[in-house]
Amino acid sequence: MRTHDPRKLAWAYLSRAAQGPHRPLLDFALSAGPEEARAAVVGGALGERLAVRSHVDTAAADLDLMDTLGGRLVTPDDPEWPMWRLLAFDGAGLGEGADRCGPCALWVLGATPVDELVERAVSIVGTRAATAYGEHVTAEIAGDLAVDGWTIVSGAAFGIDAAAHRAALGVSGRTVAVLACGVDRAYPSGHSRLLQRIADSGAVISEYGPGTTPARHRFLSRNRIVAAFGSAVVVVEAGWRSGARNTAAWARKLGKPVLAVPGPVTSASSKGCHRMIREGEARLVADAHDVVAEAGPSGEVGEGRPSMFRDLDALSDNALLVYEALPATGTRSPQELSEASSVPVAKVRSVLPLLELEGFVSSDDTGWFRLVRP
Repeated sequence: MRTHDPRKLAWAYLSRAAQGPHRPLLDFALSAGPEEARAAVVGGALGERLAVRSHVDTAAADLDLMDTLGGRLVTPDDPEWPMWRLLAFDGAGLGEGADRCGPCALWVLGATPVDELVERAVSIVGTRAATAYGEHVTAEIAGDLAVDGWTIVSGAAFGIDAAAHRAALGVSGRTVAVLACGVDRAYPSGHSRLLQRIADSGAVISEYGPGTTPARHRFLSRNRIVAAFGSAVVVVEAGWRSGARNTAAWARKLGKPVLAVPGPVTSASSKGCHRMIREGEARLVADAHDVVAEAGPSGEVGEGRPSMFRDLDALSDNALLVYEALPATGTRSPQELSEASSVPVAKVRSVLPLLELEGFVSSDDTGWFRLVRP
C-alpha cells in the first residue's frame, strides 16, 4: 500500500461520504480545506445525511485501487480540475438545494487531463431505444464534431449515448463517458469494451467512488455533470418522458444551449425532441454545422454557414443581470457590477469568467466591459 497525500485522502473520504452532490459539504471543503471538512463530517457538524456514513473510511483502499486500474482521483486542488466548466454551478442561480452543485471530486480513467478534454466539448444524449434513424443522425453529428476537434460527452448508455461515443472513436476523436456508478464497474456490462476504448483515447469519469453501484437517483445526478461538461447539449431522439430531457433541463439551468434533432412525426422516439422544440426548450438542429453555430465561441461556424452569435436567452438569471449592468461604453469593477445588478459580489466574480468564455464580455486594467456583438 502506497502513502497518499493527506489532502488527497481527505477528498477521497469526502467523495465517499457525500455519495453525490452535497453543497454544504463542498462549500465547507472549498473554504476551510478538505481535511477540516473531513473532521467536520466525523464530528457530525454537517448534517445527518453525512453523519450516518461518517464511519465509512475506504479512502486509502479506493486510491490504491485506482492506482491499480491506472486511474486517479481529480480534485479542486489539481491543475486539471475542470474549473471553467464547473463554475456554471456557482453562477447559475440554482438556489440552496444540497444537490444543486458540482462534484467535490472526480474519479477518472484515462491519461488526458480532464480540463483539456472538456475545454471544447459538446454533450450528446438521447433515448436508449434508439432507431436506425437516430443512430445514423447521431453518428453524423458526433463524427463531424469530433473530426473538427470537439470532445463528445455522453453517458455510455445503450442507444444514442453509445452511437455518439462510437462515432467519435471511429474518427480517432476524443470522447468522455460520465457514469452513474464507480469507474471500476462496466455499466451497462455490454459496454465493457467500449468503456475501455473511451478511456484509452479520452476519459471515463464518475463522482462516485470505486465499487458504487448504479441507481436511479445517481443517473439523475450524473446528468448535471454531462450537461456541465459541454458547451451545449444535443438531444437526439427522446421519448415523451425521457432521462435525456433531465439532462436538457440541467443545461438550461446552467445557461447552456439546448439543441434537439427533429425526427419523423410518427416516431415515438422523437416526441420528446418535438415537445422541447415546440415549447421553446430547445433549438432545432440538423447537423454539426448547426451545433457549432450554437455551441461554438462567438462567430465560430461551420464551412459555408453565416455567423450566428449566442443569444442572451442562454444566460442564467445572474449572468444576465450582470451583463445588463455593464455600461454600453466604459468598464465597471465587480463591486460596481454587484451594486448595479443586486447580485452578490461573489456571484458576480463567478459569472464574469463564464460570460467571457462565451464571448459576451472581456476585461482590461480598468475593469470589465461588453464586447460588441451584432
